[in-house]
Amino acid sequence: MVRQPALAALSAIVHSESPRATAILETVAHGLASFTPSATNYWFEVVEVGLEDTPSKENWRKLMQDVITHFPGHRTLFEEKYLEGRAEGEARGEARGILRVLEVRGLAISDDVRARITTCTDLDRLNDWLDRSGTVERAEDLFPEEGPAS
Repeated sequence: MVRQPALAALSAIVHSESPRATAILETVAHGLASFTPSATNYWFEVVEVGLEDTPSKENWRKLMQDVITHFPGHRTLFEEKYLEGRAEGEARGEARGILRVLEVRGLAISDDVRARITTCTDLDRLNDWLDRSGTVERAEDLFPEEGPAS
């Protein structure tokens, strides 16, 4: 396996519907993780594409959720980009939640308020706004202490 990533990837694909598919995928994922990040990423994607719509594809994707970097905590470019993307996704989710609460409560949401909420990337601030969105009388009251948007 360590010297033949192509064979390992092919094995994972060919045995994707085997009763032992989960164990095979775990072994292949562990082995592929021993390569350089560029090789690892390439072969991880080859396996994912090759699994097509088999039940093993979902298992493979779950295994890959934990493969962020070969050097976790060292703030490599790969890890930073991953964490930035995750934070952006969390911010978008918080913003959608705030807007949804305001909409369900029947409060008018101006374009300025909507833009302010959807462009904010500060998770603490968004969390605060989400907490207040259930009790404010007007959408603009979410941020009274912050002054006008800049």
